[in-house]
Amino acid sequence: MPFLWSQASIAPGETEPLTPREAASGLLGSISLTCWIFLLVPQLIENYRNGNAEAISFLFLFVWFVGDVANLIGGVWARLVPVIIAIAVYFCIADGVLIGQCLYYKARNSRLEILYRRRSSVETPDPTTPLLGRRFSDNFPDSSTNASRRRSWTAQRADSISHGRQSDDSLAKIIEENDTGRKAWVKNLSSVLAICVIGMAGWTVAWQSGVWKPAPQDLNGGVDMAAGAQLVGYFSAICYLGARLPQIYKNYYDRSCEGLSLLFFILSLMGNLTYGAGILCHSTEKNYVVTNIPWLIGSLGTMIEDIIIFIQFRLYAVTDSTAAVA
Repeated sequence: MPFLWSQASIAPGETEPLTPREAASGLLGSISLTCWIFLLVPQLIENYRNGNAEAISFLFLFVWFVGDVANLIGGVWARLVPVIIAIAVYFCIADGVLIGQCLYYKARNSRLEILYRRRSSVETPDPTTPLLGRRFSDNFPDSSTNASRRRSWTAQRADSISHGRQSDDSLAKIIEENDTGRKAWVKNLSSVLAICVIGMAGWTVAWQSGVWKPAPQDLNGGVDMAAGAQLVGYFSAICYLGARLPQIYKNYYDRSCEGLSLLFFILSLMGNLTYGAGILCHSTEKNYVVTNIPWLIGSLGTMIEDIIIFIQFRLYAVTDSTAAVA
């Protein structure tokens, strides 16, 4: 959840009447927050459906988690309002859930692989059970890379379906989830629109109830926080900016994005875009912009990295599709 607490740390004062610019800033900030709240859900679902988390870089998750922890520490240090602290706690918990899921699948699949290899070493397969052996080993092939494992798994599962060896309904759903065609984009677009509606509705309720109020303009962008808290904010920004680099490298090394949720990165891009736009909608005064430069640069850099991952999705989709039908 990049940089949310920096913008919220503007010192309180007499609020001004709501202007179109402040309304836009509030709406964009609410949409950004909604993106971060639902951000990890698509990848959690993708990992559950695949029964593994090999596609996602653990270093990516770890650095992101460190950034969220720093974000929480900075928020507490700066004595921000309780709701901001609660949101920062939520992100740390959400990160922990995804990391825990990845560790669980890694440990479980490692145990199953050991059991399979032990069974294979003491059993001699007979001619009537080649498919059973292959199906069991789908999760643990001896391929040299994770990408080849995932592509081999997809191809063999599709082959089993064509021969009626496995459940048609459940496997059809798995293949549909990996579809990069029109259905996938319609699903992703519908999700994005739903996020926007939820974000706008949330801001409207908060404004009408008085929970959200426009920030004063007479501060000229001044930020009242301890120097140590601001340093922690810089560190958090660096973590968010560098977290995706291991994932980009992993995708390049594997020549595959199979197992990653495209919606996960779409929500990340939209969250950073609306966050940066919300900052600039609030004010373009020089002091305000200068104060927020680290967070604006961080958001811009993260968006560029997300676009790189989108390009990888496009480039490697052809490779994955070719391997699946080979």
